[in-house]
Amino acid sequence: MERPARLCGLWVLLLYAGRGGVAAPAESQPPVTNLSVSVENLCTIIWTWNPPEGASPNCSLKYFSHFGNKQDKKIAPETHRSKEVPLNERICLQVGSQCSTNESEKPSILVEKCISPPEGDPESAVTDLQCIWHNLRYMKCTWLPGRNTSPDTNYTLYYWHNSLGKILQCENIYREGQHIACSFNLTKVKDSSFEQHSVQVMVKDNAGKIRPSFNIVPLTSHVKPDPPHIKNLSFQNGDLYVQWTNPQNFQSKCLSYEVEVNNSHAETHDIFYVEEAKCQNTEFEGNLEGTICFMVPGVLPDTLNTVRIRVKTNKLCYEDDKLWSNWSQAMSIGQKANQTFYITTLLIIPVIVAAAVIVLLLYLKRLKIIIFPPIPDPGKIFKEMFGDQNDDTLHWKKYDIYEKQTKEETDSVVLIESLKRASQ
Repeated sequence: MERPARLCGLWVLLLYAGRGGVAAPAESQPPVTNLSVSVENLCTIIWTWNPPEGASPNCSLKYFSHFGNKQDKKIAPETHRSKEVPLNERICLQVGSQCSTNESEKPSILVEKCISPPEGDPESAVTDLQCIWHNLRYMKCTWLPGRNTSPDTNYTLYYWHNSLGKILQCENIYREGQHIACSFNLTKVKDSSFEQHSVQVMVKDNAGKIRPSFNIVPLTSHVKPDPPHIKNLSFQNGDLYVQWTNPQNFQSKCLSYEVEVNNSHAETHDIFYVEEAKCQNTEFEGNLEGTICFMVPGVLPDTLNTVRIRVKTNKLCYEDDKLWSNWSQAMSIGQKANQTFYITTLLIIPVIVAAAVIVLLLYLKRLKIIIFPPIPDPGKIFKEMFGDQNDDTLHWKKYDIYEKQTKEETDSVVLIESLKRASQ
């Protein structure tokens, strides 16, 4: 009996030791201390903190952080974090400490620090603040005045990017209809990482009466190239060959094209979307270095054809592919119509139409008289016969009475003379 009892006790000890050998859950570390926030440049927000007090010496501290709504989670050993954010809204960062980079590990109590938007009436801040990088040479920003602002408000635009040593002010402010605009030089730097940065922009007034408005413009988007330049148009075997050069500062692989062909005879308006245009065909003429080529099939050579081209950036090199350049200057090829013939026709046609209208009116008037002759008015006839006499009727009536009296006098004279002769 003693031996089974000893075996049972040994089994209990082994079971207890086995359970004690399982790693206990990691304990939560104390929270970080002295969490603070500051703003550098225009829109660079920097949070800094100190390691927690009383952390386990066997713990290799890592810091778990995220923004509001648990966005942009990050686990790193650094005691700081920065982010480019427009300061138009309240922005908060929560930070906690833990001993590993495993997201499933429960961090310490999260400490939060927020930065509030600038003071002022939100309705006074400018709206629709947008910036476009034109041909990688200058940036143009436009905005609309705020609702609660005076029409004579004097605005100021400040900008900063990584290649600048300090914040600069845009001097060239002007109006474009309802919008207010400002342009400043921004040339692409040879540094390959230049386009990976952003331009920070702030607009406010000189008097400090309106609330500042911020924007961040990534240099990989909002890029608008200049129009291309058409070099040559030619016909070969019933096809139209178009050659052009790209705007400066852009590689061909980074652009997409649209070729518009207008035919004056057929009055057609065709647009061809071109992803890749190369001058590998022997039909293309001249020096093809730096030249882009495209063949438009089935174009009539005996008519006037007008060609225009525009370009935009593609997603191979840029994030944005929606900003088209303006159309290039048009170039035409083909036979022009005889302008003298059209001018003569335009002058003769109105004369012919006017003469035809006059003849037709005269003919219709005579035709109307023949078909519909005037009907006598019976009332007028009876009135002339039995009614009041007019002047002509009275004249002829007086003439008849005079003739009658003259005849009677003549007859009486003849009768008297006859009687005298008879008495003799």
